[in-house]
Amino acid sequence: MATERFEMRIDSELLERLDNWREAEEDTPSRAEAVRRLMEAGLAHDTRGRQPHLSDGEKLITLMLTDVIEKLGVKTETNIDLVRNVIYGGHYWALGWEMPGIFHGHIDKRSRVSFVVDVLDMWDRLEEGFEKLIDADKVRLEEAAGVFGKNVRFPGFDGNNETEYMSIARFLISDLSRFSRFQDRKSDLNSHHPTLDTYGAMYRVFEPMRKTLVFGKAMSVDQLAEVINARR
Repeated sequence: MATERFEMRIDSELLERLDNWREAEEDTPSRAEAVRRLMEAGLAHDTRGRQPHLSDGEKLITLMLTDVIEKLGVKTETNIDLVRNVIYGGHYWALGWEMPGIFHGHIDKRSRVSFVVDVLDMWDRLEEGFEKLIDADKVRLEEAAGVFGKNVRFPGFDGNNETEYMSIARFLISDLSRFSRFQDRKSDLNSHHPTLDTYGAMYRVFEPMRKTLVFGKAMSVDQLAEVINARR
């Protein structure tokens, strides 16, 4: 296999960690070889868009489990013969084909989870504040915020372009039983239009207000109008 020269610069702390790692190896590899091994190990566990990978220990455990399932006659949706053949033949790509719900390589980004939590919290407060307004204040809100102030309701996320955000929201609501206000809408969280920029602008206005909204205190008409108008 053809090779190419590759150079990199690292700080002294990381270099020390690299030296400690290679000195713990039986053959004490060179720094270049140590970096190559670490890169290969890291990439082997990076499943984004790549075939699944099992270590030797995981292969043994999996095969033992298939034997136990077979001996006990346990009913399972998993095709244990397929799993065995995958391991014996090294056909790991087949796991992704047959079980895409498990071997999809997707991991929610923490930043996106935090954003969705913030958005749900904001809309929870907005809807609560709107519901507690008397009719006269609802008229004031509509005058101040226009059509967006007429019916304050969380639209959801775009099902075409914001599927990860919508999936996180559904998981929080359905599986973790958070944000009970939206429980009856868990299957209807598709806004059918992009929302991220709008929600970001709204939350930047809402965030300073958040700490003033102690338990039991709803948002005022002016606060509602200020946040809603940020979506324009």
